[in-house]
Amino acid sequence: MAAYRSAAGFQRVFHAVKHVCLKQRCGVIICRYSTVYDPNEKTFDKILIANRGEIACRVIKTCKKMGIKTVAVHSDVDSSAVHVKMADEAVCVGPAPTSKSYLNMDAIMNAIKQTGAQAVHPGYGFLSENKEFAKRLAAEGVTFIGPDTHAIQAMGDKIESKLIAKDAKVNTIPGFDGVVKNAEEAVKIAGEIGYPVMIKASAGGGGKGMRIAWNDEETREGFRFSSQEAASSFGDDRLLIEKFIDNPRHIEIQVLADKHGNALWLNERECSIQRRNQKVVEEAPSTFLDPDTRRAMGEQAVSLAKAVKYSSAGTVEFLVDSKKNFYFLEMNTRLQVEHPITECITGLDLVQQMIRIAKGYKLQQTQSDIPINGWAIESRVYAEDPYKSFGLPSIGRLSQYQEPLNLPNVRVDSGIQEGSDISIYYDPMISKLVTYGKTREEALKKMEEALDHYVIRGVTHNIPLLREIIVHPRFVSGDISTKFLPEVYPDGFKGHLLTAGERQELLATAAALYVAAQLRSQKFLGDVRVSIVPAESRQWELCVELDKGVHMLGVSRSGNDFTVEIDGEKVEVSGEWNLASALLPITINGKHRNLQCLLRTAAGEITLQYLGTSFKLRVLSKLASSLSKHMPEKIPEDTSSILRSPMPGSVVAVSVKPGDNVAEGQEICVIEAMKMQNSMTAAKTAKVKSVHCKAGDTVGEGDLLVELE
Repeated sequence: MAAYRSAAGFQRVFHAVKHVCLKQRCGVIICRYSTVYDPNEKTFDKILIANRGEIACRVIKTCKKMGIKTVAVHSDVDSSAVHVKMADEAVCVGPAPTSKSYLNMDAIMNAIKQTGAQAVHPGYGFLSENKEFAKRLAAEGVTFIGPDTHAIQAMGDKIESKLIAKDAKVNTIPGFDGVVKNAEEAVKIAGEIGYPVMIKASAGGGGKGMRIAWNDEETREGFRFSSQEAASSFGDDRLLIEKFIDNPRHIEIQVLADKHGNALWLNERECSIQRRNQKVVEEAPSTFLDPDTRRAMGEQAVSLAKAVKYSSAGTVEFLVDSKKNFYFLEMNTRLQVEHPITECITGLDLVQQMIRIAKGYKLQQTQSDIPINGWAIESRVYAEDPYKSFGLPSIGRLSQYQEPLNLPNVRVDSGIQEGSDISIYYDPMISKLVTYGKTREEALKKMEEALDHYVIRGVTHNIPLLREIIVHPRFVSGDISTKFLPEVYPDGFKGHLLTAGERQELLATAAALYVAAQLRSQKFLGDVRVSIVPAESRQWELCVELDKGVHMLGVSRSGNDFTVEIDGEKVEVSGEWNLASALLPITINGKHRNLQCLLRTAAGEITLQYLGTSFKLRVLSKLASSLSKHMPEKIPEDTSSILRSPMPGSVVAVSVKPGDNVAEGQEICVIEAMKMQNSMTAAKTAKVKSVHCKAGDTVGEGDLLVELE
């Protein structure tokens, strides 16, 4: 529990959150924000950050610029985390489970006393919207860098916030304004409102404790799961029900207010690309809003902030229908995850603004000072498998990690480094990747390039999904809604679907890479002998397997240039062919591509990350190919009779026992991962043969849960 300094550690991981101001450099606008520090404006000597990961690193970065010492808190498994190394001091507040560490108010209060911190920045999540924590800080004379307890209470309760919004003349969604007591009452209320309805936690946020119901059965099930998730995530299982606005956009307004009655709206963020009510890609500004709608939304957001005497950075979220009617959804009384894109287009450092406001200073800007400069896009990079429900958590250690910070107009907010562990205890976010441009087209092209240059090894990640989203014609045209993912991928995400030309590019690259590796293996280190006669171009006949298809290729080489003949067509591939590099920049028929070689074995197996998606190929010589047909094939497992965990997590409940008869689609057990509960169902009608788990067990991805006869 002892605090310790780690200034040297900060220097080692300074790259984790790299920001500079919005300025011109060599004619290019750099994607950052400005922290203009006035040494005569005294704030705090020491701030404790009651959070972890990227947001803790983000807050520490601004504190360093402002000359403020920082204290990190951490669980025992986070003792070597980046935010711990960046801070001037660090205190362990308990074991890995959040309830015993980052939500442990007693331990955090002790850390404050131990280090003499004058203020606490809560980041987002954990205790950031907990009024009891804010009260305890106030009682000890410690400043909470956020709004006062009244605003947290008023806006943190979905029921109370909706009533206040109505009084403040803010557009609201029709619904039941009380607390739903049980599942049967939920069914009754849903029938009165009219399906579809949204069941959500009164104290919720971040997509947790939310379910959409289209009938009575889904309402009962939604009530059960939402109340359990709400209790687990927020310690409050109260639920409310309101009309579900089908196919809306999710657009939010960033507000900033001081303790002197001044309040501003810092334009909007488009957050419609979501999975399981959690945001995946955000942008600022929105392609959908016109100046009049933007102003109306901003003015209503400010009106709500003033109604609760709000003072800090906050976000008012709206649902917007196809006719630009907008409805209040909720107000987040904290720094939002996606705040970087607002910083990019306004040039303001929102963390610095929060610190100034908490100290009692007036806002330095007026509404007319708030610009929209350019366009910013944020992709949330998660340790998730995008092929499972658009992203089920993945755990593991980052064996190789390289952020694309060498590219201009790119910002990466992260709290991890090579060697970091992604565990089941915390959110699986790896980083927030932000790109900026003078136009949306520029920002999108830069995001495409940044995703191709982002190296992540050791865990499954969602870069394939992110890249497909940003190049999809619907997204590029701005035709999006909160149903974008299920509409575009009705059968689930399958990765990039290759065109005929792209397939040829991939086959040619694999063949050239195979030959380059073969040639390197023939060289001896330190061999300086030079042949008198220049080496002639050599020819290779190869067989390349891709997606169960077999292709015969002819390859010829001249230096670093390869000519690959596929089905009578020639593909020119050239590059440096540095086989030790994580990145593989090449030119294919004059077009630059950046691939990554994820795997290369002596058996000819090659896995390439191409256009964001990983493709498995097998390259063999003509002779090896003719012999491989005699190798026995592995028979795939019959998955209809077994149920395996699709993700790492803990077993919340098991609904069956050996001998029970189950119907297809019937719930067998519930797995909780990252505080989200997932119902596991039977793939067929059968009798339960054996059960291999019980409530409370920790399971890994692929672990056997239940066997059917």
